Amino acid sequence: MSKLKMAVAGAGLIGRRHVALIEASSACELAAIADPGPGAAEFARAHGVPHFTALTDLLARAKPDGVIDATPNHLHVSDGLACIAAGVPVLIEKPVAHTVEDGVRLRDAAEHANARVLVGHHRLHSPIVDLACGIIASGELGPIVAVMGSAMFYKPDDYFDQGPWRREPGGGPILINMIHEIGNLRAIIGEIVAVQAFASNATRRHAVEDTVAINLRFANGALGTFLLSDTAASARSWEQTVREDPSFATYDDEDCYVIAGASGSLAVPTMRLKTYARTADRSWWKPMAIRVAAIDRVDPLERQLAHFCAVIRGEAAPLVTVRDGLQNLRVTEAIAKAAATGQIVSVDA
Repeated sequence: MSKLKMAVAGAGLIGRRHVALIEASSACELAAIADPGPGAAEFARAHGVPHFTALTDLLARAKPDGVIDATPNHLHVSDGLACIAAGVPVLIEKPVAHTVEDGVRLRDAAEHANARVLVGHHRLHSPIVDLACGIIASGELGPIVAVMGSAMFYKPDDYFDQGPWRREPGGGPILINMIHEIGNLRAIIGEIVAVQAFASNATRRHAVEDTVAINLRFANGALGTFLLSDTAASARSWEQTVREDPSFATYDDEDCYVIAGASGSLAVPTMRLKTYARTADRSWWKPMAIRVAAIDRVDPLERQLAHFCAVIRGEAAPLVTVRDGLQNLRVTEAIAKAAATGQIVSVDA
């Protein structure tokens, strides 16, 4: 089978990570790069592929089999629409859109054209998420009652110096980081139907939040709490616990989620299970059986690329559709609204 010709739009940090994965892949090869920024042309030359300043020119002239869109958030919808119009499958980095309204336009266009569009919520390609979903689906935990989650980490000062917009509304951890957690929780627990939140900027004193306490109500009746902070000296975050990205310091004794059912609980990502062997013997006075589920650790970005190649070839449907990405964005925006208003905010489907 010949290699697919893969183009990348956006030669920034994540775009360059995609380029490295493409060049290491046996299923596809780098065909072109689109990016109007300084240094992009030299980057393309270094990788031996044509450079374009506009994605529309790339689509017309390079004629790739697929496009990975790693451009700034506000370009995701226009780039996605261009790929749909050209009939070219596209992987759009998260968030799928800059606003829910724009996301609806992209969803409608993708579904009307029956286009092959994959949204880059790469964590959903993690074997850890697969294993957690499988354990819950098996019924071992019983009906899910609650989940406690955290994404607490410390972003250094130069993170804000390099992007001053991160100090302003829209640049905080709700809209930048929480969308990842929403994708995970929807996949593992189920749909989120309402949220509450308190936000604070008491530590950094920026115009945007640095710490948020969130309550979640799921459609299946489960409840959740989530602590989010980019100024907490803590390792209780996905990146620092899953050991999937070597650029982060990691700690194999920490968890970022605890999922509790009526018969047992699961800690993620250590995958420590505590369960009652018999329903009739459940009691906080009685011991629980303890085991650790085995994990195969694979780079989820690598798995995502392989999946996208299968989507391009028509061998698989997108694991994360535009509709999925849009719902993650809806929940995230609901959390921001709840934090700003102090109200319980319902999440539309």
